[in-house]
Amino acid sequence: MKNILIINGPNLNLLGEREKDKYGNSSYEEIKKNCLTFSKKHNINVSFFQSNIEGEIVDEIQNARKKQDCLIINAGGYTHTSVAIHDALKILKIPIIELHITNIYKREEFRHKSLISNVANGI
Repeated sequence: MKNILIINGPNLNLLGEREKDKYGNSSYEEIKKNCLTFSKKHNINVSFFQSNIEGEIVDEIQNARKKQDCLIINAGGYTHTSVAIHDALKILKIPIIELHITNIYKREEFRHKSLISNVANGI
């Protein structure tokens, strides 16, 4: 069984409440439930971590080195600002997928640059 960690950054805990026109109506808990349903059908062990605190996200990435087979990360606003998260991801020897709910290239210009993309295996 593969172990996949899904990390969500700042404000993603408020999905379903914030900017519904951009992020939709599904809550963070509903999205987690859908992921768990899919993963059970495909014999994948999925765990979730969400934090609004950069250092906690870095700690979780570092902890993933020995426990996970893959990491999926939606770093939220830290995607565009966090060298610390970028550097932690570079340490991993497992596949990394960068995830966005919206098209970052159709948003504000400062969101067009991701510090994570060059260490991710896919977006």
